[in-house]
Amino acid sequence: MPTLLNSHIVDHHAVITLCADDGLDDFKGHFQTFALLPGVSQIDWAVHFARHYFNDMPPEFGGMDVIKFQQPILPNSTIVLTLDWVAEKQKLQFNFSSVTPANETVIHSSGKINMGNKA
Repeated sequence: MPTLLNSHIVDHHAVITLCADDGLDDFKGHFQTFALLPGVSQIDWAVHFARHYFNDMPPEFGGMDVIKFQQPILPNSTIVLTLDWVAEKQKLQFNFSSVTPANETVIHSSGKINMGNKA
């Protein structure tokens, strides 16, 4: 898991600041000459932190909707994971972002993860 730098949780909304440490196994082998955080790792991290902070989230994975990977997450990046748990729809909304030195927000990825059994 990445290094947790800060977290702020209110009800079903979390803003979590992480460091994507270059020593993480997630960065090994995705591309031989260019280390980046795979999308599957981003989804895993979103679910991991959501399960930690949102106690009423069901344990079952029910699929994904509207997943977008826009900008790569590179080793040693400081990233902000924003999570919103919409209990009535059993959907976890996530967004990975960062801020450039010019103070511009970069969206790395976003999407919705269905949790719980889907009939």
